[in-house]
Amino acid sequence: MEAVAIKEIQSQHFEHTVWTNQLNFYADEIKIYEHQLEGLVSKNIREMLPRLEHFQNSFIRHKEVLDQLVRDIKVHEHELVLAVSNDQELSRASHNAHERYRDEMDTFVKLYGELKTDFLQFWRKWH
Repeated sequence: MEAVAIKEIQSQHFEHTVWTNQLNFYADEIKIYEHQLEGLVSKNIREMLPRLEHFQNSFIRHKEVLDQLVRDIKVHEHELVLAVSNDQELSRASHNAHERYRDEMDTFVKLYGELKTDFLQFWRKWH
């Protein structure tokens, strides 16, 4: 296997590791926010109920996307392992998949950051 191919595999593996750690952190963070959300629900203040439902649904959706990203990264990581063990270069499809996952991660991080900011502002107001 060429040095360029090895470098690409190492680079993708490193990104997978970073992404997996980020996603694990976000999953833990969402659990904390859901707990905080439960505390707000117990206050039973009518005017905040639509926003509580919005955040509850948003956290559920973000967890679904997060779980799918984790599965996709694991599958792609397995492809890297197979390429290395078979002394093969990555296919164009594998390279394209990695680019797609990078875009999906960027989008997830952006949207999750917006949700987090919105929720924390709401939580501070009603806590």
